[in-house]
Amino acid sequence: MSGSTDRPPVRVVLAKLGLDGHDRGLKVVARMLRDGGMEVVYLGLRQTTDTIIDAVEQEDADVVGISMLNAGHLTLGPRMVEALADAGLDVPVVIGGIVPDEDLPAMANAGVAGVLGPGATAEEVVACVRAAADARG
Repeated sequence: MSGSTDRPPVRVVLAKLGLDGHDRGLKVVARMLRDGGMEVVYLGLRQTTDTIIDAVEQEDADVVGISMLNAGHLTLGPRMVEALADAGLDVPVVIGGIVPDEDLPAMANAGVAGVLGPGATAEEVVACVRAAADARG
């Protein structure tokens, strides 16, 4: 009886794609999303597109969140979007981390639903993920 809508919570799979070994920020994001009423499946470090896709299918995820701190966003972000589409999954990808402003148009053109940089507030993180889930076609 919280007065919220009857919609189920957004389910988010969070992972570090590739060899990037920095996961402190992703753990903070996981807590932000949980505190924002979302269900979070945290896969952790050194995931592949295949392990992420498996989790998306098993968990019936609404959004994939990928943390990028290794300058691989222009390769790994689009690869994740493409792998989900190839698997027949209509699940948006949100990327957080270090993404230069000049790369934002390329990320959008590759189908990345949102990009969050360092210093994003909890409200911004939750709003971006929720908007990605709501726009899911």
